[in-house]
Amino acid sequence: RDQLSSLALYSDMTFATFDARTGLTPEERQNLERVFAATRDYAEAPQGWLVLLGNYGSGKTHLAAAVANHQQERGAQVMMVTVPDLLDYLRLTFSPNSTATFDSRFQTVRSVPLLILDDLGTESATAWAKEKLFQLFNHRYVANLPTVITSSSTIDKIDERIRTRLMDRRRCTMFAITAPSYANRTYRR
Repeated sequence: RDQLSSLALYSDMTFATFDARTGLTPEERQNLERVFAATRDYAEAPQGWLVLLGNYGSGKTHLAAAVANHQQERGAQVMMVTVPDLLDYLRLTFSPNSTATFDSRFQTVRSVPLLILDDLGTESATAWAKEKLFQLFNHRYVANLPTVITSSSTIDKIDERIRTRLMDRRRCTMFAITAPSYANRTYRR
């Protein structure tokens, strides 16, 4: 799990370090504060899926990492990985020098108690990648395993089989962050 999870790189991304005020219009601030509150509530007792959509730099990854860090501090098993890195990690098992099998690595990701998938929609759209992502999403959907997903894609650009699971309001709560990127917000000041 530790070989794949990049959570250690995001150790400074907590709820305490999240800025939901700087350089925002009142509407953007209200939106970001609402998403912040919902994400913090989710972090207390993760159930179902939490999907954060928005532009690059809008705070999706920071909030997802804050959930992961909060749960890890409580002793939960958490994995945080970008989707393109996940696919590369799985492809490496086909190398003749690989010491791990595809099945063991894939099962680790599928069954981790809390999975944070960052940047859905930025991965290569090969048939193999689409199939593996669907298998991952479908397993976690059927097993009702807590999952946080971030994407800068609009929902209609996500693979249809995955999109149908994301649109199920019984299992998934979705938020669109309307704030501009943090770099643009600090520039506005």
